[in-house]
Formats: sequence, C-alpha cells, structure tokens
Amino acid sequence: MATIRKCTWTTSSGEIRTAFSVNIEGEGNRQRRQFATRREAEAYRLEIEGQVKGGTFRPDAGRITVAETADRFLTYCKGCMERRERMSRQNYKVYEGHIHNYICPDPARHAGQRLPPRMKPFAHGIGGTRLVQLTPRRVGEFRDRLREAGLSIPTTRKILGTLQQLLAFAISQDLVDVNAAKGVKVIGRRDDGAKKIVPPTKEAMRRLIEVADEDFRTQLMFASATGVRAGELHALRWRHVDPEKAELKVETRVDAYGDEDVTKTAAGMRTIPLGAPIVTALKEWKLAAKRKEPDNLVFPNRRGFHARESLHDAAPVARPRRQ
Repeated sequence: MATIRKCTWTTSSGEIRTAFSVNIEGEGNRQRRQFATRREAEAYRLEIEGQVKGGTFRPDAGRITVAETADRFLTYCKGCMERRERMSRQNYKVYEGHIHNYICPDPARHAGQRLPPRMKPFAHGIGGTRLVQLTPRRVGEFRDRLREAGLSIPTTRKILGTLQQLLAFAISQDLVDVNAAKGVKVIGRRDDGAKKIVPPTKEAMRRLIEVADEDFRTQLMFASATGVRAGELHALRWRHVDPEKAELKVETRVDAYGDEDVTKTAAGMRTIPLGAPIVTALKEWKLAAKRKEPDNLVFPNRRGFHARESLHDAAPVARPRRQ
C-alpha cells in the first residue's frame, strides 16, 4: 500500500517549504520518497502500486547498491565453490577480479602491491549505484568507460558477462526485477576483437619434437596427435588410456590452481582414437615410469602431482618427467 502525505516545515532561515511524501509499506518494510508536486507523487504512487499488484515490486532495490549486491554474490559463489557446485576456484577468482578491479573498484585491494605493467587502476565503476538506478543506458556508459580505459573488446565482454551474472543473482534474491546488463553489446572494429590462434604447421611440430629432450618429446607427440587441452592433458591418469583398443578417454581437467574436476561440458567427455606411434610411445613411457597404477597421472611433475600447478602456490612448478 502506498499513500501520499503533504509535509510542511520551516527551515532554519525561516523559509516555509512544502513537499509531498509517498509512504510505501509492506512485508515489514517502510520506505518514503518526497516529490515537489502532488502530480509527481501521484504518478509514483500509481507506479508502485502497479508493481505490487504485478508481483514485481522489490522494496530493497531502492536502498541496496551494486557493491552490496556484489558482496552477497561473491559469498554465494564462494559457498558454491566450497560445495563444488559448478563453481571452480578459477571461476571464483575471475568473478572476484572483475568485481574488485572494475565493477566495484577497491583501491585498498592493491595497496602496497606492484601491478603488472599492462594493468592500470580503474576508478570509474558502478559500485555506488543503487540497483533501482541501474539501467541499460548506465551499463552502456560503464562499458564505454572500460573501453576508454584501454580494455580490449574480449576483456570488456567478460566483465559485462560477470555483471550480468551478478544481476541474475540479484533477481533470484528478489532484489531487482530486470537484468540491466542483458543485451548490452560491446562492438568495435572488425580487427579489434579476439585474435585468431594459428596452430604450428606439421613441419614446425616435427622439428620441435626432434629437438625436444627425451622426457618432453613424448608429451609433445601426445599433445599434437590428440589435440587435448592443457588442463585435460595434465589431468590424464593411466586408467584413461587403453592401449589394446588404441583409444583415450577424456573425463577430467585440472585448472591453474591444481583443482581437478570433470570437463566443463558434457561434450568435453569424449573418446579419442590413438595412432600406433602414440600407443608405442605411451607403452615405453609407462614402462619407464615409477608410478603406473590406474589412478596415477600419465604426465606428473617430479613429486608425482599435477604438472600444472598454481603460480600462487609456494612450491615451485617442476617440469613433467617420468615417475
């Protein structure tokens, strides 16, 4: 229920002022908003009552900011990560970086730290904006500020993708009804997008394999012949290799933090045929390995763990070699 009340008061200078206050009550919440004329107050009252009847009224949206919503979102994501519910540590770190560096810039986050040469502090986020004030136009202006700061099109798209996920979470928590970031596009010149990755030629790979040392040669041959991703290669265990059927099953991956999980999508779980040279090389590799049980890694580091360890870990990253 929304009601209008005329308010009159005298300022410290003796001036008499009048305003029309719209009071909104419901579900234990009470809000008040003032307008200079009764016509403006009446229009707002009708708008609010229409939202209440339609079930789209969000009382908290008038007070909560993007920064406060971001804190709730990161807490939710952290809980999902700890429960291993479709949220890896790498995903969480990406969301956290986008939010603290760009969406809701936090200068204290980088206090006393040496930033990479290419990274410049960004101070034009939208953390102080209230959810009710966040519109597609304001999101578009935020996008333009990111581009003016020198961010590439792919990076800007990823940041807006995180903002879209944040607002989707806000909708699920009944904090707002519309995702203002949905549909906001990042458009640039045709040559300003993601650069096409050109794989090395067969001749280049042949020469590289020829000059590689004995331990690294098998890994290069395997990677070039199967086309598996780096995270999938470093998560391979001997149970995934079937030399009799000459095939490889890809079921897992490991990220930069050493966290192992299933592939990102169901399509990522696949069976890859192996050529005779690769089967022979793997057999020789296994014969020379110290750890060859089904659950042992095919390409471990010197300690028998994932070769793709996090750069944030204290232990140095060791080159893959036989174990």
